[in-house]
This record gives sequence, structure tokens and C-alpha cells, in this order.
Amino acid sequence: MSSITLSTLQQMKQRGEKFAVLTAYDASFAQIIDEAGVEVLLVGDSLGMVVQGKESTIPVSMDEMVYHTSLVARAARRALVVADMPFMSYATVEQALASAARLMKEGGAQMVKLEGGALRLEAVRRLAENGVPVCAHLGLLPQSVHKLGGYRIQGREQSVAEQMVTDALALEQAGADLLVLECVPRALARQITEALAIPVIGIGAGADTDGQVLVLYDMLGITPGKRPSFSHDFLLGAGSVRGAIEAYAEQVKAGSFPGVQHGFD
Repeated sequence: MSSITLSTLQQMKQRGEKFAVLTAYDASFAQIIDEAGVEVLLVGDSLGMVVQGKESTIPVSMDEMVYHTSLVARAARRALVVADMPFMSYATVEQALASAARLMKEGGAQMVKLEGGALRLEAVRRLAENGVPVCAHLGLLPQSVHKLGGYRIQGREQSVAEQMVTDALALEQAGADLLVLECVPRALARQITEALAIPVIGIGAGADTDGQVLVLYDMLGITPGKRPSFSHDFLLGAGSVRGAIEAYAEQVKAGSFPGVQHGFD
């Protein structure tokens, strides 16, 4: 059973302590990440791209998410296990409830993550009412990449930034327990982090969020092709996979990662 709980993360936020999050897709990596001191294991639908070799996260199925979540949950001893709900698995409240039930009952997840703002409020509310911990996700939404027109920074326009703040507050009010901000200007991420009582996790969102998350294969430098500018190859010079993951966790907690070069104005 995890020794890291939502209460742990809340207390860390209140004390101003940073926490580390990494994606994980199997038992072997999950065990190493867990032992390295990372607080949260995110079973990301990013597995569609880095494990399956697909062009986006959209084709990932619920069966695949349940399977990979079960592998990670089997190895986790300390870290909190969060699982992505895949594309179109929470388009209605009923779907969201059924999907969360599978990820938690069959997969062993302790929390589910979904993308989107105002449109997701009722789903978040109903999940919370039914005892499901929820991580919300704003900014760049990988499942909406075709609608967004590509992988682009979100929130540079004032109207979009204001809507993101409104959505973040509404998601918290609806019962979300965590929030991921992806590819947003660091000033906006700071504003949202300070406005919310719940912990905020950044990826390409600057150093002022409560936690940081990266895709495991990106931070090990093994993702094929061009890697995101907000990531960093921690394996370079680390000597081992375990050493790289420990370095990532240490640098996040020390506030030295991400640096200025890993964020956006």
C-alpha cells in the first residue's frame, strides 16, 4: 500500500516542499522509480507514443490502460499511483464513472486523471462524490491535439489565460484533488498554483508549481525523434537508470529543475 497519499501531497504544498512525478508503464521501471523517492507514478496514455510507437495518445484503449496500470500498481510500495483515462472514455458522466471503476478495481489505480476544463466539471463532481480521487489537466491537452492544431503553448493570450484560471478554480471547487498544467507560460502557472489550495503539477510550466512531471522515456533520453524542450536527459552522465531517476527527483525537490530553459514566457 502506498505511503504517499493525497494528504502527504497537500502537506508538502503547505510546507512549500516540491514533489516529483514520473510516468511509468511496467513493474520493473515502477519499482525503480518508487525506490528512487518519486512521490507519484503516473500511468500515462503517453504509452501510446513512447511504448507503442503511435503518433498520438488517441488510439490508446481502456483495456491497455487497465493492463499497464495493473503492472505499475503491482510494483508500487510507496508512491501514489495515478492512471490516465484514455480518449473518449469520459465523454459522459456515466462513461467517466465506469472508466474510473475499471482503472481502480481492475488496474489498482489510486487516482484517475482526465483532461479538460469547464466541460469536465460534472464528471469531476460525480467522481468525487463517489469517492474517486481526481487529477485534472489543463493547458496543452494531448487528447485534443487535433482540435488544438498541434502541440502548442497554451495560455499566452489573455482571454485564454483568464479562462484557464477560471477553469482551475472551478475544477478544484468540483472536487479535483490535483491539477496538471502542461505547456503554459511560467507566470500563468505561478498564478494558478498560488490561487489553488490543491497541489499543482507542472510539465513545461516553469519551476513555481508544487510538483513536476516528465515522461520517463523523455528524461532518460530514449524517446525516438525530437524530445520536448521542457525535458532534460538525466541519464547523460548519471551512470545508470536508477541514478538518472534519483537525480531527477533530487533536482525537482531542490528546485533546480526545471531551469529557465525548460519553460516558456
